[in-house]
Formats: sequence, structure tokens, C-alpha cells
Amino acid sequence: MNVIRAIYENKLVGIIRENNVDKAIQIANAYIEGGIKIIEMIAPIEAIKETAKNDDIYVACGGIITREQAIKGIEANAKLLVSPILQMSLVKLSGGYNVPLVLTATTPNEAYQAWQARTPLIKIYPIKDLGGSRYIEELLRPMHFLNIMPTGGITTEDIENYIKAGATAVGLGRELYLDKNYEEIKSCAKIAVNAAKNACLAG
Repeated sequence: MNVIRAIYENKLVGIIRENNVDKAIQIANAYIEGGIKIIEMIAPIEAIKETAKNDDIYVACGGIITREQAIKGIEANAKLLVSPILQMSLVKLSGGYNVPLVLTATTPNEAYQAWQARTPLIKIYPIKDLGGSRYIEELLRPMHFLNIMPTGGITTEDIENYIKAGATAVGLGRELYLDKNYEEIKSCAKIAVNAAKNACLAG
């Protein structure tokens, strides 16, 4: 299974933004123990490389803006590149290395541009500030063909609403790990995984 199919099926991406290598790895391990299969890491390459060694786990290298960042992520064995902006210059590189690229959009026009570039998934950020699940509904109403992943302030309680609104997957980050110890992070990850599964069953 490739990373995009895994995202489509699991409906959940655990996001980590952490500059400390050891902390980033620790959070990733807690995610994995909690059942999260796809992890986007905005973290040092060493943390990405170490986490990517886990079997059956798909690691995405996040925060990609430049070609150099993308290549370092690919060399660290990341299975997915994620740009926090609509960085169209990465599309050709992604295709050349056969590593999928996720672009980030805020407006409907940006989302459509990302779709035109044939990116398999579009991150919508910051979703809470944009209007939450209602924004997803409105965005998809005229463009139901978009595969989108809202992120930014989503809680485990919100997951079902976003999936019902039409989101392909959701991304959760600080809500899972900020100010939490290892066991608490693992517990939050389990709750998020179950919420995503239940949302699929409800749909």
C-alpha cells in the first residue's frame, strides 16, 4: 500500500512540529503505539530518518518550501512531501522522484490550483480560523472532486464532523501531544484513531 492509499483508508494523519530530535522521535513512537499509521514530521532530518525505520508506518516530511528541503526528506526515506504553502515549484521534483506531494491551500482558488497540479491530497489550513467543518462543506459543494485534509486546531471530538463534511482525512498535531507525557500522547492517539474509524463506519 502506498502512503496516499493509507491516508485515504486511515483518515488520520498525526502531525509533529518539534525541533528537538529526541522529543520528536518520542512523540512519533507514542503516536505509533497509539495506532497512528501516517505521521507528518516538521522536525530535524535525523528524527524523520529514525521514525521512517518503523515497519508499516508512513512518514511524511512536512514544512517543505525549497527543493533542498524536499531532497533531504526523500533521502531520509520520507514517503510523502508536505508543503505548508501552494509551492508549485515542487510538483515537478515530486514527480521526478516518484514521491507524492501535498500542497496547502486556504482559498477555493488555491485548492483548485493544487488539484490542477494533480496533487493527490490538498491540505486546508488553518481550518478553525476558516470556519471549521462548515468551510469544508462549502468548499466541496462546487468542487466535490477535491481530496482534502483539514488541519489546524482540530480536536479528537471534531474528527467525525470533518469526515461527514467530506474531508478525505484530517490532520491533528499539537492537540495530541502539547504539554502531555508519553502515555497521555499514546492515549490521545488511540482516541483519534478510534474516532476516525467510527466516522468511517458512521458514513
